[in-house]
Amino acid sequence: MVQPAAEDEVVQLCQELIRIDTSNPGDHSGPGERAAAEYVAEKLADVGLEPRILESHPKRTSVVARVEGEDSSRDTLLLHGHLDVVPAQKSDWTRDPFAGEIADDCVWGRGAVDMKDMDAMILAVVRQRLREGRRPPRDVVLAFTADEEAGGAWGAQWLVNEHPELFEGCTEAVGEVGGFSLTVPGDRRLYLIETAEKGIAWMRLSARGTAGHGSMVHRDNAITALSAAVGRLGAHEFPIRLTKTVRAFLERACAAYGVDFDPDDPEKSLVELGPLARMIGATLRNTLNPTMLDAGYKVNVIPQEARAQVDGRFLPGHEQEFLATVDELLGPDVVRDFVHHDDAIETDYEGALVTAMEEALISQDPGALPVPYCLSAGTDAKAFARLGMRCFGFAPLRLPAELDFSGMFHGIDERVPVDGLRFGVRVLDEFLDRA
Repeated sequence: MVQPAAEDEVVQLCQELIRIDTSNPGDHSGPGERAAAEYVAEKLADVGLEPRILESHPKRTSVVARVEGEDSSRDTLLLHGHLDVVPAQKSDWTRDPFAGEIADDCVWGRGAVDMKDMDAMILAVVRQRLREGRRPPRDVVLAFTADEEAGGAWGAQWLVNEHPELFEGCTEAVGEVGGFSLTVPGDRRLYLIETAEKGIAWMRLSARGTAGHGSMVHRDNAITALSAAVGRLGAHEFPIRLTKTVRAFLERACAAYGVDFDPDDPEKSLVELGPLARMIGATLRNTLNPTMLDAGYKVNVIPQEARAQVDGRFLPGHEQEFLATVDELLGPDVVRDFVHHDDAIETDYEGALVTAMEEALISQDPGALPVPYCLSAGTDAKAFARLGMRCFGFAPLRLPAELDFSGMFHGIDERVPVDGLRFGVRVLDEFLDRA
């Protein structure tokens, strides 16, 4: 039987992964990743690898395998992708989010960009290389993780805590939300390589007061105290803090657009970036967004307690400033604790691995302009950084200029161009030769 080339197989793999519903609502009520993990393990075993299926919790399933390189004495590279996706409501979509249809030259479905596209690219490249007997220059660990969309507690974080031996020798890691293109004047493309991520501070707020009858004069009202604090948080704008990664991105992006970069007014530069400005703009400062409120059970009863949740994100090097500001805004009557707390990470945009990424992109797109950038959200890189790895986002895609790629993440009608997948396979293959 003739096996399809990686450029052809990647499309089929992406479709089939999308068709395995791995929606993760965050409370273990979804279908879980077991079926997807077994699918991935079968594809890896088919080319001679010995994948391990690891279950941290019923339904929370990850897969790890090691590819032996030509020189196992060298440091090991980790390639990782998560198998879970955020939920999707079929009625909101133009096409069934779990059908993996091809239409308008794209593969449609939940996970098409976050991140079953990269899972498929890794599988396609590794399968073809091993069928052809082409080992990477050094050992490569492959990790397909559970639970990333809920913070990774039952996925990458659990693997790092319980099975660090699986990543022995890994000094560098490559995962999602990087390597995608942004078309700039002159029909050239910036390729954003993630070298930093904001930290996560999902917080639960609570205020206590005295319960009582809603008809009475009542000055010790928990809802009033909490609402005032939540209002202060939501209205607060943190000052701009230009980190080294964000500054490097804006300098190079401005040069590509032919505009001056003003470090005293970096927001002015965002105007040129179109939809991507939402993602980049969020990396200029710490942010706080109230997301949930919960209080009371009857209209004429003043409750004893009121609760809220807030999504906080802080820049690398600015966590203490962020938390001090939060506490000042909350005041003495509101208590906070963490729902989820994770570090901000940042690595330098330099070294042999960065050169390998740049050269791989340029080999397939001579007009490529690789640039570092900071992700406003978070990925499994936070877990792997705890093992001392330098972490990068590099899931290469050459995209049409008109595609709102950043809007695809967790959005409706998520889709990835077929040509983008094929381009990504070529780049990833080149990258592994150079890494």
